Amino acid sequence: MPWLPLLVLFLGGGPGGPGFIVKDSRQGEVSDLAAVYHSEVGVREATGRNDGPRIAEYLRYCGLPERHEWCAAFVSWCHGRAGYPEPRNAWAAALFPSGRIVWRVADRLPGSRWTATGDRAAPRRGDVFGIYSARKKRIAHCGFVDGWDGKYCLTVEGNVDDAVVRKRRPVRTVALIARWTVD
Repeated sequence: MPWLPLLVLFLGGGPGGPGFIVKDSRQGEVSDLAAVYHSEVGVREATGRNDGPRIAEYLRYCGLPERHEWCAAFVSWCHGRAGYPEPRNAWAAALFPSGRIVWRVADRLPGSRWTATGDRAAPRRGDVFGIYSARKKRIAHCGFVDGWDGKYCLTVEGNVDDAVVRKRRPVRTVALIARWTVD
């Protein structure tokens, strides 16, 4: 029965569970993406161990079972719900390939300021922020930029206090910004 996986995907039992549709006739819209991630604020883990029905759905979208860190799976799932085929990865560091980076913090030298890369320098709603972990020596957490004023980054992010939450982060704590949406 080599056709069974295709039938399961066609009938809606595939990645992300029933009713999950990735639009392939058009790319998503940033407003669609923001509506998706805003609607998830308040989703909580069942026992505080990276589990629960919705967390399982985020992780399944990336091909993983429960009990894995899920911040990047949340970002990927939201993009998929809004019609974007990418990203689709549960590893936070993978959401920051060089071709997607639109902003990065300057080297932290005495007196240095933050800098931007490329023409699309100002982070905007729907972009993905990354937090660098000195211990892990890589981007270890990510979420959505929902607002940016140069001093603070307003975010919506998953796997924070066992939930999807809104936060206000100082810009100096953000290492990278990637853009997965269409200009």
